[in-house]
Amino acid sequence: MTTNTTHDEAEIRDLIDVAATAMRGRDADAMVARYTDDVVEYSLAPPLRQETSTSVDPGTVRAWFAGFDGPIDHAVRDLEISVGGDVAYCHGLNRLTATPAGAPESFTLWFRFTAGLRKVGGGWRIAHLHESTPFYMDMSPDGTFRAAVDLTP
Repeated sequence: MTTNTTHDEAEIRDLIDVAATAMRGRDADAMVARYTDDVVEYSLAPPLRQETSTSVDPGTVRAWFAGFDGPIDHAVRDLEISVGGDVAYCHGLNRLTATPAGAPESFTLWFRFTAGLRKVGGGWRIAHLHESTPFYMDMSPDGTFRAAVDLTP
């Protein structure tokens, strides 16, 4: 591993860590600052693909934050990073704990994420973000195909 690759990996790790810090602090500006102007985002919430204008709008993130009471906790685990020149990708597991507005208790959700990154203006930015939960593939006629939100690493 070269020193430059090690430096790039550290910068990317810091960029991913910003999400956890920004979630806990409800910092919408920091959330969207991580993205390229043309980011492609497939988040947990519908629709299947977010419009780029929505992904880079701090107002959208603020509205999402407003859907929760109390603290929002977010953590990243098992982060793996690969760098090749001015592009990189990473993947890991995220944990989100929050209380929906008006709900009596919080939930904890583990989900998978993969990010594609580009070096823009000398710094790393997320150009593609994909988040997902597995689902139970119970193929019986009365199967639920429900999201497997009860899984933990």
